[in-house]
Amino acid sequence: MKKNALTPEEAHVILHKGTEPPFSGVFCHHMENGSYVCRQCGAPLYRSNDKFDSGCGWPSFDAEIDGAVERIPDVDGRRTEIVCARCKGHLGHVFTGEGFTPRNTRHCVNSISLAFEPRTERALFASGCFWGTDFHFMQQEGVLSTRVGYCGGHVPNPSYREVCGGRTGHAETVEVVFDSGRVSFEDLVKLFFETHDPGQRDRQGPDVGTQYRSAIFYLNEAQRDTALRLIEELRQGGTDVVTEVTLAGTFWEAEDDHQNYYARTGGHPYCHVYTKRFA
Repeated sequence: MKKNALTPEEAHVILHKGTEPPFSGVFCHHMENGSYVCRQCGAPLYRSNDKFDSGCGWPSFDAEIDGAVERIPDVDGRRTEIVCARCKGHLGHVFTGEGFTPRNTRHCVNSISLAFEPRTERALFASGCFWGTDFHFMQQEGVLSTRVGYCGGHVPNPSYREVCGGRTGHAETVEVVFDSGRVSFEDLVKLFFETHDPGQRDRQGPDVGTQYRSAIFYLNEAQRDTALRLIEELRQGGTDVVTEVTLAGTFWEAEDDHQNYYARTGGHPYCHVYTKRFA
């Protein structure tokens, strides 16, 4: 089992069962969507929807992820200590009978014993030159990271030169990793349609070829349904849409010099212009 290196302050709590001062921890009032994991070993411990504000000064949860937390009689003979079931790192204490929530349980946890992982999802969009597509998604609140690459074709691990040759079947594609608690897949699809012309077939602006086609490579049925619903909404409103909606295959990452191109060079997309298409 791999363990992360701890600072002296983290070791004081996690290894030596200390306690951080009340209301001092970064997760005391933290209410984002995601999972709280053990800072020492990374094991998932708590879900954000089980967190509540007890007013006690430490993060409070009324349930743990099944099997993630171990209860141990505290050396003081009165309380029940809670530790990470995987690495035995000290978390805090658990109390019952206080009536804060219907579960009647409060895990009182030191922030310093935890790390947070946002509730993330992936999406794959193709809308012409991937430099411009990437530029617009990087500006979106809730997007955590982007990578440009290739998807939708039949050649494994293609190069940029091969894709530009038009014989791989791939489209220049952007992988978007996003916090679904801050931005929805639907919002990203709307941004996709509002930052390119979905009525252009196998091209975008001056870039011509199947590698520049408009496409959404869906990763699950919910993404497919959302994309098709928004396409129908656009068509009903008079917008021509030739965007393909296809089950995603392997996403092949592009060469390093294509990643975050405009952010690195200070340029601006030449064929991706924002156009409001949704109310």
